[in-house]
Amino acid sequence: MKRYEGLFILDTAGKEEGIKDLIDKITAEITNLGGKIETVQKMDKRNFARVANKKHQSGFYVNFIFEGKPGLTEQIKHRFAMDPDVFRVLFTVAPQPKPSAPAAA
Repeated sequence: MKRYEGLFILDTAGKEEGIKDLIDKITAEITNLGGKIETVQKMDKRNFARVANKKHQSGFYVNFIFEGKPGLTEQIKHRFAMDPDVFRVLFTVAPQPKPSAPAAA
């Protein structure tokens, strides 16, 4: 299994209170496709540096670190490609966590 980092930019225009539901939906979808969620990091709402469309000037950033089989990221992209609540998705291969150093005696 590979370890991935997925950055989801959620379209929150006028629906700030539904963010937890969107995060739960994404988590459930990754799990249903065979992924194992390690961490979910809510990164807050941020304005876009370059606004391509006045309708989308900001988004709520959420970072997921998860493990899954190769090809899982393509399935996730496909599932959320037409979802109006997910503005953009970016996946990278996450480095393996460094083992913690033993405590000094």
